[in-house]
Amino acid sequence: MSASTTTLVPTESPAGAVRPGAFGNAAELACRECGARQPLGALFACLDCFGPLEVVYADDIVLSREQITAGPHNIWRYQPLLPVPVDVASFPSTEPGMTRLVRADNLARELGIRTLWVKDDSNNPTHSFKDRVVAVALTAARELGFRVLACPSTGNLAGATAAAAARAGIRSVVLVPKDLEPQKVLTTAVYGGTLVCVDGTYDDVNRLAIEIAGEQADWAFVNVNVRPYYSEGSKTLAFEVAEQLGWRLPEQVVVPVASGSQLTKIDKGFGELGGLGLVEPTPCRVFGAQATGCSPVATAFAAGHDVVRPVRPDTIAKSLAIGDPADGPYVLDVARRTGGAVESVSDEEIRAGIALLARTEGIFGETAGGVTIATLKKLVDGGRLDPDAETVVFNTGDGLKTLDAVADAVGPTATIAASYDAFVSAGLL
Repeated sequence: MSASTTTLVPTESPAGAVRPGAFGNAAELACRECGARQPLGALFACLDCFGPLEVVYADDIVLSREQITAGPHNIWRYQPLLPVPVDVASFPSTEPGMTRLVRADNLARELGIRTLWVKDDSNNPTHSFKDRVVAVALTAARELGFRVLACPSTGNLAGATAAAAARAGIRSVVLVPKDLEPQKVLTTAVYGGTLVCVDGTYDDVNRLAIEIAGEQADWAFVNVNVRPYYSEGSKTLAFEVAEQLGWRLPEQVVVPVASGSQLTKIDKGFGELGGLGLVEPTPCRVFGAQATGCSPVATAFAAGHDVVRPVRPDTIAKSLAIGDPADGPYVLDVARRTGGAVESVSDEEIRAGIALLARTEGIFGETAGGVTIATLKKLVDGGRLDPDAETVVFNTGDGLKTLDAVADAVGPTATIAASYDAFVSAGLL
C-alpha cells in the first residue's frame, strides 16, 4: 500500500459539518481492506487498519436511462451515481465528459479484431481524462470547506487541477517532477496558479504533497486527502461507454495503468450500472496496460503475486510513471476476477502504438494512448485477448502534450523547391 493511503488521516473538514445532501446518494466511506465504515468527510484512510477508503452509496437508488439522458451533456448527467450534490451542475466547473466513442474499423482490420472502439478522452477541456476526476474532487473540496485546490501530478492532473481552480475562482498549487514534458508544464502554467517543479520522481512528489497536506489544513490535494471522491470521477468513463454503446457493456476493455484507480473504477462503474438494471450485467474482461519502464503491476501479474513491489520509473510514458501505484493490488484483483491480464510494452512499442492509432484512425494519442494501443496489439498477437469479442480501448490524453516522444520518428516526407517539376522529381505523385 502506498504512503498516500497510510500517512495523513484528517478527521474532519476545515469547515466542520457539511450541508445535508452535499454528497448526493453517497452514504459512507468504506475501507477496501477491512470493510470498516466511516462517515463522509475529509477522510481517505481507514481509522482501523489504514487501508484506502472508497465511496459507497445508498441501497435505494432508483434511476432510469431517461433521467440520465435528460441531464447535462457532461459528467453531471450521472450525478445520482457520484458523490456530488443534486445541484452540482449549477456551480462553475470545466464540465468534462461525453467525449466521443470512435468505431475503429481501420485499426480493427489491421490488428485482426472484429469490433473495436476507442474511447477518446483527448477532447476533454484540458485534453485528458483527468478533467473528470478533478471536477468531482473540486466539488468535494468545496463542500468540505477547503480553500485551495492542489495535487501532485505526472502532468495531466496538473493542468486539469489548475484549469478547474481557475474556473472556480480559487487558488491552485500543483507539484510535478522537474523532468515533465515541457508541453504539460506550459499548459499548466498558463492558468496562472502556483506550479512547482520538484527534483525527483512522481513518488517523491507525492510524498512531498502528503507532508504539505499535513501542515495546510485548508488545502485539498485532489488525489490525497479527497482521493475517495476524486477517484469516483473515473466511473463516468464506464457510464459513457455503456450509454454510447446503446446501454450495454463491451466484452473486453484495455485501460492504461498509472495509480490503477482508473481501471478499478471503470470496473466499478460497469458493476453499478448492472446492479441498477441500467444495463444487462454481462461479463467484461478487463486488461491493464503499462510501460515496461514502469510496470510494477504487470510484473506482479506475470509472477502471480498479490503484492506490487515499487519500482523507479524509466519510460517515455511519464503520465503512467508511478512506481508505487496505490491501486496496484486492486488492479490485480480486477484483472484476475474478470479473466483479463496486465501487460507492459517497451518505449519503442509505445511510439509504434502512437503512430498506429494516428495512421489508422486519425487520433493522435499521448504516450499513455501509445501504451494502450501497443498493449492491445501485444495481447491480440499473444492470443490472450479475444479478437472476436467487442473491445473498447481508452485513449486518455492528447498527443500534442507529448510531442517529444515522436519528434525523432516523424517529419516531412520531402522538402522541395516551389515547382511542379520538383514535386514530380521527388517521387510524390
